[in-house]
Amino acid sequence: MNAESLKQLREQTGVSIMLCKKALDEAKGDFKKALKILETKSKVVSLKKSERKTDSGAVDAYIHSNRKVGVLIELRTETDFVAKNELFQKLAHDLAMHIAASNPKFVKKELIPEEIRQETKKIYEEEVSGLDKSKELKEKIIEGKLLSHFAEITLYEQPFVKDPDKKVGEIVEEAILKFGENIEVARFCRFEL
Repeated sequence: MNAESLKQLREQTGVSIMLCKKALDEAKGDFKKALKILETKSKVVSLKKSERKTDSGAVDAYIHSNRKVGVLIELRTETDFVAKNELFQKLAHDLAMHIAASNPKFVKKELIPEEIRQETKKIYEEEVSGLDKSKELKEKIIEGKLLSHFAEITLYEQPFVKDPDKKVGEIVEEAILKFGENIEVARFCRFEL
């Protein structure tokens, strides 16, 4: 491991130098492996911290340059210290901008009401009913369409507009690792003329 790799990993991920050093040590100096280790670690940390209360946070607004689309977002975290951090506030603004561009309807898949799930399923059932396929294959087609549709309308499942290789949920997980606190999008509201 060299200092340049450590510096580059720190700049790219934003996590602490100690975590970067541990990841590089574990990866035996392989930069790409160290990145993967940190990605995996961010998911684990995110799960552990997801139970913690988020009593602080920030409200941010984004208005598109055409003045026809606007978003308000409430991004929550555990402490005022993180909520006042410039990077946390930038995350809130970037997420608001993403919402303006991508128009999600829900924060997470789990928050999609059962009524909407059933209505959507009915639509897809009607759509595939005329296909000359087995019942099992039709059910798989419907399931695939449902997963795809719900990923499109769910904020955490959408590709992040500023980094399409990552989902918004992964961006939030990385922020949890970076700040060491639970972070969640509590709610958002999108307006469009």
